[in-house]
Amino acid sequence: MRSNRELWLALFAIAVITLLYGFMVVGLGGIPAAREFFGHSIGILGFLLMLMTETLYSLRKRTRRAQWGRMSAWLDFHIFTGLVGPYLVLLHSSWKFNGLAGIVMLLTVVIVASGFIGRYIYTAVPRTADGAEVEAGLLRQQIAQLDNQLQDLLVDSPESTRSVLQRLTHPREGDGSSVSMVLGRAWSDIRFRREWKRLRSQVDAETRDRLDDLSRLIQRRRVLDRQVSSLATARRMLALWHAVHIPIGMVLFTAAFIHSIAAVYYATLLR
Repeated sequence: MRSNRELWLALFAIAVITLLYGFMVVGLGGIPAAREFFGHSIGILGFLLMLMTETLYSLRKRTRRAQWGRMSAWLDFHIFTGLVGPYLVLLHSSWKFNGLAGIVMLLTVVIVASGFIGRYIYTAVPRTADGAEVEAGLLRQQIAQLDNQLQDLLVDSPESTRSVLQRLTHPREGDGSSVSMVLGRAWSDIRFRREWKRLRSQVDAETRDRLDDLSRLIQRRRVLDRQVSSLATARRMLALWHAVHIPIGMVLFTAAFIHSIAAVYYATLLR
């Protein structure tokens, strides 16, 4: 399962940028204009970060033979720049969204929102540390190994522990459809935690301690079971998302490139 490290790093960077931007607002006595040095600088930096977002991760995916770091690390960088870059562009706009600049900003918001959706779908597809997709057969092997570990640990456990374990490792997944398993994972996890607490409160102390010892294996078993059930659907949804996200990104960078050329021409060369 992926962590949220890149999101927290992006949030920290945004907080630092916001603080610096606030100092500039106070120092200048107002919002920095897009055509001034500070506004230009953050606009250029934001555009470069967005350009890196659009190109570097895609290049790394197409050169799997090259040892340029793990795909997971490149994806983290892709998400980080895909959040920080648009935020810098937003500050560069001076909160004015007219003409082509307004279109660029609108497309930026759309592409960032689409990125969040894509990340959520992406995490539904099991992968190795290098980003390669894991096939259903390997997932079933991992489930079988986990089941063997659980059974070994439950050899001397009472029947009550086995019954509770059975209910926890095979939760209800909404309406049972693979689509709901992909899109409703967060809600399913919340229900699982509620069910976990409720069942723990109904068993004796010995069973409760036994379940706590098995909690990591139980949760891993649930995730693998869900991934097997929804793997094909998650892949189809990810392919559909790519078919929408990539063209929007291309339109965005075409518009941003035109805007950048126009800004340089009118703000610099005509002076």
